[in-house]
Amino acid sequence: MKRGTTAVFCAGFLQGAAFVLIPALGTTLRSAPYDMSNATYGLLYFPEIIGAVFAAISAGAIHKRLGSAGLFRLGALTNAVAMALLVAAFFTSGLPIVLLLLAETFMLGTGFGLTNAAINRAASLLFAGAAAAAVTILNAVIGGATAVSPIILDGFQHWVSWVLWPVVILALWLCLLLLPLAKDHDNQELGGMRAWRRSMTPFAMAVVIYAICEGSFGSWANVLVSVDRHLPPATGALALSLFWGGMTVARFIFGAIPNHWIHRRLAYLLAPLGMAICFVVIPHLQSATGLLMAFTSAGIACGIYYPYSMAYGIAAHPKEGTQMAGLLVGALMIGEGIGSSGLGPLQQWESLGKIYTFSALWAIPLLWLAWRNSRPSVSQRVPFEATHD
Repeated sequence: MKRGTTAVFCAGFLQGAAFVLIPALGTTLRSAPYDMSNATYGLLYFPEIIGAVFAAISAGAIHKRLGSAGLFRLGALTNAVAMALLVAAFFTSGLPIVLLLLAETFMLGTGFGLTNAAINRAASLLFAGAAAAAVTILNAVIGGATAVSPIILDGFQHWVSWVLWPVVILALWLCLLLLPLAKDHDNQELGGMRAWRRSMTPFAMAVVIYAICEGSFGSWANVLVSVDRHLPPATGALALSLFWGGMTVARFIFGAIPNHWIHRRLAYLLAPLGMAICFVVIPHLQSATGLLMAFTSAGIACGIYYPYSMAYGIAAHPKEGTQMAGLLVGALMIGEGIGSSGLGPLQQWESLGKIYTFSALWAIPLLWLAWRNSRPSVSQRVPFEATHD
């Protein structure tokens, strides 16, 4: 194990566990004593966009000034503050809880952006001979945490109280700072405005649109199953967990299998079609079994689009790797925020099922951007071939 590997993958697990808490609390927040409306609940995700933009702009400059260790620690502390705000929200009600949760999602968006920029870049450097596999497996760990976190939260909620799980995550973020961190491998990276390149834009666009789809599935799975279909809250939590679980399994498989077993660019191109099929099918399902299978399939379809975009983006911009990673993490959070918060107000005019059906059209730009970003002429090297060097 190289120095810093444990910290990188533990941070990935904690980031995934923290990221899914508000979606996992969807049914709780929309029930007594909170009784949030769809619009108010959807609004909770909006500050993530602001935090993500801040993180995307600042990640490269912070790395240039503080190094990878400083960027990592700042992200971990920001995530710890987010968890502290969520814990404080448990003890409030009415307007104060909404304000605390808005602050929590802002800090979470910022922390997610800074931490993921640090750990995605670190993973690509720690395992330079298999960078794409390392990035994909790291994101599988993040996805695995998002899969188990709602189940753990639901267990705490039935056992004592849901607030205990954020308390545990807060303590673990603080303990994470005691682990040895990866050393800087390249102090010559560009940071700040000097690191921005116009060629980064198509990668960011792909991730933003993808994340709108991911947010539409992940942030509203619990509500669609438990509220719209009137199924038990545990079924809604399970649908959310299976979505992230399907994503995690897909990432582990595609990160681990040899390149000659499957054409990875073809898998990248097929992913948007799988998302579109799930968007079309889910609104027509009523049974718990069908919905659980569909959300699992949606997770599998979403699995590799983001890590492959990250791998291709970093490969195309080796001198601006941290800024590229920060930009794509910020793009992920922006898209998540749009997909999560935008669907709330839209339900004043259209049902969630119809919104899902129209969301299948996102497959068109996603397919074109995947084709464009994965062309060998775009990247300075093909990142997936490195896994066999």
